[in-house]
Amino acid sequence: MKKFLLTLIGGAMILSATSCNCKEESPLKAKVEEYAPVELSSDLVSTLSENEKEIVKIFFEIGQIADNLFWKQTFGDKSLLDGIEDPYAKEFAYMQYGAWDRLDDNRPFLAGYEAKPAPCHYYPQDITEEEFNALNDANKDSWYTVLRRDENGNLIVKWYHEEYAEEVGRMCELLQKAADLAEDAGLKNYLLKRIDAFRTDEYLASDLAWMDMKESKLDFVIGPIESYDDKFRETKTSYESFILLKDEARSANLAKFVSMLPELQKQLPCQPQYKTFVPGTSSDLNVYDAVFYAGDCNAGSKTIAINLPNDERVHAMKGTRRLQLRNSMKAKFDKILLPIGNLILEESYRQYLNFDAFFWNVTFHEVAHGLGIKQTINGKGSVDAAMGTEKTSWEEAKADILGLFMVCKLIEMGEITDITMEQAMTTYIAGILRSVRFGAASSHGKANMMCFNFMEQKGAFSRNEAGLYTIDFEKAVAAMNAWADLVLTTQGNGDIAFATEFRAANGGITPTLQADLDKINGAGIPKDIRFIQGPEVLFK
Repeated sequence: MKKFLLTLIGGAMILSATSCNCKEESPLKAKVEEYAPVELSSDLVSTLSENEKEIVKIFFEIGQIADNLFWKQTFGDKSLLDGIEDPYAKEFAYMQYGAWDRLDDNRPFLAGYEAKPAPCHYYPQDITEEEFNALNDANKDSWYTVLRRDENGNLIVKWYHEEYAEEVGRMCELLQKAADLAEDAGLKNYLLKRIDAFRTDEYLASDLAWMDMKESKLDFVIGPIESYDDKFRETKTSYESFILLKDEARSANLAKFVSMLPELQKQLPCQPQYKTFVPGTSSDLNVYDAVFYAGDCNAGSKTIAINLPNDERVHAMKGTRRLQLRNSMKAKFDKILLPIGNLILEESYRQYLNFDAFFWNVTFHEVAHGLGIKQTINGKGSVDAAMGTEKTSWEEAKADILGLFMVCKLIEMGEITDITMEQAMTTYIAGILRSVRFGAASSHGKANMMCFNFMEQKGAFSRNEAGLYTIDFEKAVAAMNAWADLVLTTQGNGDIAFATEFRAANGGITPTLQADLDKINGAGIPKDIRFIQGPEVLFK
């Protein structure tokens, strides 16, 4: 394995003794330091056989190819960065996979670059909406095609396996090599089906095989998956990769909660007509350590949980798999959430900041997407259709508050025994402040702010004379229940008018909160994490 895997893989270039010769300190130094460096390793590697370790090493090679493909898709020619003399600027460019700051509304930070182009490299840079609409090709909006121009300048559609033929071919060779070594039947079947998917851009069979992969210690998320970087149509998927090691003991502990979902649904704090939906109990809920991020998932902010596949056909047939990335969660808690809580909470409440509480809150946020209400109660059809442009903000609001509700309810029932309600609530409130540092423009940001402002108005927390937060736990529980009721009722009524008005009035950052966020930023607390990763880290 080449040495660059340690220093460059996944866009996390680590500075050596090389320093900028500039007379003044690099303006990008502070940007780099907004991301706390974290070695991406896991004690679970000791549970792997020699055969499994060899498979993981192959996964690293495949993942690096996916990483390079993402560079092509989102930025273009990565070698354009080679001439950057400022080492901090170069490092930040590798972290962001280009010239635009992903945690600052994609503002350019390198000289010579303007606003990030909406088409990225999925389309010609000069494409127009009128031109796209006029193109008569059924595959133009496929998740797995790019648009290019022919010799006459006309738009044509190319499949990913055609456009990226060299890279796809190499990935298939390596996947076959890993499949030949795989002893777990589910893993072997998934890898073979993924080869077929890469060669044809038909991913359904491999997604279904991934859903059926229940026993493997290894998991490998690989392929074009999310469409966040396509700002022109929001359909083109970006390559990414996760290498994951299953925490079998913690996964077994989570399994019992899935069977309890129908009973938890019945206990939701809303009127009966808003909780008639019966959640399934076949969902896959497991705990992993992540040992590699590449491509889209490694650009900017790092995810700490996965809910895939995205294909609604798979949802209808088998649901989704929810993967909790425990070591990544722990890194964000230690490096970010805990320092924030210790800074903004009154001293007597800091004792309630707890990693296990953070883990449970994040885990049940993902579970909560499957609870609540799916169809309106007044004939407006599905909640998603009725809520329109407010759909994602209110769905994230639902998942946030029902996740907390389930954690508190399971504590009350004696099913979660390693944390208290006070720890769950305190960690949740501090977690909102961690999240809203990215702004309130995204769906997650709007959801966080609506919850924060609602709970503050209900007296769940307040600021003392020193400007530090104090929590009224009795009022916090009441506010949690009231907010859950409001969200579920709004969704169940399909009341987009109310949802829009409420979000406009309550989904922003108040001046007082902005002062708190400025205080957090001024304290030098990182905004996110960046990984030192590669086989040299994992197998050292």
